[in-house]
Amino acid sequence: MVVKLGIIYLHMSIPINDVKPGVTVEIGKDLFCCLEFNQKRAAQQTSIKIKFKNIRTGAIINKTFNAGEKIEAARIEYKQMQFLYADQDLFHFMDQTSFEQIALPKEKIGSSEKYLKEGLVVNISFYGEEALDVNLPNTVELKVVETSPGFKGDTVSGGKPATLETGAVISVPFFVNVGDVLKINTEEDKYLGRA
Repeated sequence: MVVKLGIIYLHMSIPINDVKPGVTVEIGKDLFCCLEFNQKRAAQQTSIKIKFKNIRTGAIINKTFNAGEKIEAARIEYKQMQFLYADQDLFHFMDQTSFEQIALPKEKIGSSEKYLKEGLVVNISFYGEEALDVNLPNTVELKVVETSPGFKGDTVSGGKPATLETGAVISVPFFVNVGDVLKINTEEDKYLGRA
């Protein structure tokens, strides 16, 4: 019997039918996250086509399985960690429970870098002792440090670029000014409103 906690599996070998988007598995010595799951029934056999993303390299692969096959689920854990600072190509985080610190290279941070502000608490996924990636909160609050001035009465639903305190550039309404603190959707790089 397979017992699931989020995407962590307590039993390591799982039926291929349990591999849904977001589930991480081991194939050989590599870790893959399921992106798409498609089941196709033919005469007497069911085949399952899964699109995977290699967590370490980012490569996308497609694999086909027969119904009833099993695959090794990867035991992924998430830790809440606070972003402390960045120096050169390393980003330093502190575990919120044990206060241990880790440093991750820029490649592990990816596009999350543009929203990392000192003190921000993020979820970092781990495979054993190996940190895999940084998962930002859905929204962050950041200050505008550069944008063209707005003018009174300009409420047209267009936009202008604004540079945030972390260096991220997003499109904002014309009435937003330097110094405003904005709420940003990190998944869509989208302005949600003033904080």
